[in-house]
Amino acid sequence: MPAFKFRLQPLLDQRLHAERQKQLAVAELERQRLDLEKMVTDRQAQIRSHKDDLRNLLAPAREQPADFRTVRLQANASLHAQLHTQRLALQLAGLYHRLEHARNELRAAATRRRAVELLKQRRYEAWKQHEKRRETSELDEIATLRHQRLAAET
Repeated sequence: MPAFKFRLQPLLDQRLHAERQKQLAVAELERQRLDLEKMVTDRQAQIRSHKDDLRNLLAPAREQPADFRTVRLQANASLHAQLHTQRLALQLAGLYHRLEHARNELRAAATRRRAVELLKQRRYEAWKQHEKRRETSELDEIATLRHQRLAAET
């Protein structure tokens, strides 16, 4: 039995490669998303820490008066951390948009690859049926010739 040869295999290989590239792009964006989310979480913890420090500096239960220079520096540090967190949040929003776009491209690439795979599968099934019919025809021919030879001998 001859081997099945799919003439569009180079196209399927190209589509597999394109899909793999899209998967890598999505994975890279996911890594960036995780990094940014961690940075935002760290900044939020830093903001809470600054606010706690500021609250402690201004607490009325302290024995010594508040050092307003330290309070001002602590408040500025808290505001700076909030500003940086807002910038990170904007970067994260842009990244979510790029990630959604990359996921849509990946879905489209997977759909294109799957279409060629389905075509390959249908052609393989048709080839198998054709081979089966051809083998059946050859076996019938062999049986007919054998029967004719046996009939001629008797």
